[in-house]
Amino acid sequence: MNPDFQFPDSFLWGSATSAYQIEGSPTADGAGPSIWQRFAHTPGNITHGDTGDVACDHYRRFESDVALMQQLGLQAYRFSIAWGRVLPDGTGSVNAKGLDFYERLVDCLLAHGIQPMATLYHWDLPEALDNRGGWLNPDIAHWFSDYASLMFRTLDDRVKLWCTLNEPWVVTDGGYLHGTLAPGHRNLYEAPIATHHLMRAHGAAVQTYRSVGQHQIGLVVNIEPKHPASNTEQDRAATRRADAYMNRQYLDPAIYGRYPAEMGEIFGDAWPQWPQADMELIRQPIDFLGVNYYTRSVNRHDDSAWPVRAAPVRQSQATITETGWEVYPQGLTDTLLWLKNRYGDLPLYVTENGSAFYDPPVAEDGHLDDPLRVNYLQKHLKAIHHAIAQGVNLRGYFAWSLLDNLEWSHGFSKRFGLVHVNLKTQQRTPKSSAHFYARVIASRGAVLNEPQVLADTLQSTTV
Repeated sequence: MNPDFQFPDSFLWGSATSAYQIEGSPTADGAGPSIWQRFAHTPGNITHGDTGDVACDHYRRFESDVALMQQLGLQAYRFSIAWGRVLPDGTGSVNAKGLDFYERLVDCLLAHGIQPMATLYHWDLPEALDNRGGWLNPDIAHWFSDYASLMFRTLDDRVKLWCTLNEPWVVTDGGYLHGTLAPGHRNLYEAPIATHHLMRAHGAAVQTYRSVGQHQIGLVVNIEPKHPASNTEQDRAATRRADAYMNRQYLDPAIYGRYPAEMGEIFGDAWPQWPQADMELIRQPIDFLGVNYYTRSVNRHDDSAWPVRAAPVRQSQATITETGWEVYPQGLTDTLLWLKNRYGDLPLYVTENGSAFYDPPVAEDGHLDDPLRVNYLQKHLKAIHHAIAQGVNLRGYFAWSLLDNLEWSHGFSKRFGLVHVNLKTQQRTPKSSAHFYARVIASRGAVLNEPQVLADTLQSTTV
């Protein structure tokens, strides 16, 4: 083995999922429906009419899934809590059976030597709260902090890493601006309001954690490096707007207590002036930042690309995933360095990183070779090691995703899993990428630079 890519002993190796994408049984045992339950059951919203009614049936199969995580050598598991499972109406009465599910999940993880990282909000707002305005209602910051307090008081004795929100940009852009995700709104004036109340909710939850929590809490954002398609002033200005809209719109208020100046340029009179007290609430000290990285974008000016006036240009020489994303590992190194340079030495975790590629059927001998995903993993793990070598305070890596799951509006048509899921039988089959990742973890990265490891991985049939 080549020690050049060996990671520190303390580095945390994990994988990630989210509740609606894998749990199934979304209204079982007293749980309240979420906006994704309603969105998925509205014809035309999701590819093939797929829903999360069964998904990966993790709600009933979590014990065997945790045993599989242990077999793969995972040291940590990032999951999300379905708000409506524990509070069916979003506020008020607690659903004891829903709360018990997450207690049993956490206890099972710890019994298998796996550290839990819990995300409070991964897009599945209780429908009852959406009926009261959802993220457009300023009261939601208090609703969220009350929900967070319940979870902290229940699980903080066992969960040491908490995330408030997952990818608030996606919640707003897909859910309130373009209507492609739940709750399916398309309104220029609603998007800034949803953004602001998401960030107020984040700040309120962190504030609550400081009074009742004993460990660490952070925020998870998706970052996508933005490059200009040319050196023209128009393309460079478009790229600055794109960067502000996706990358700085949530980090600048969380860290600096202000929104990027470009937000007014992007939204015009739809961008409000917010009270300073709100900004002070949002700017709460966090213990770490979670980074979700999948790709970069190369941007050109386009007046029809509403509202940022920046359109991505597809790169003809690149490998493109099933979701249309360029495979660009250098962007992950660049992202981690940019975060260090802009926001200081804040501890970081890569909380999601993965790829959807076509997977062949499982062979009769139980084999499923996914060499493109293996290659993706190898290159991106090297990329994070390069960042660590340059002084980035990176504490861990969570591969997306443990299981093939409901990929939101794509339904089950896009598979990101390290583990194949037969949706008819629920049979789990670790792919070559799972075996490869297991070897990386066991060697603390030392196998990353060994060419033979790829061939060996593709021949492996055991976990």
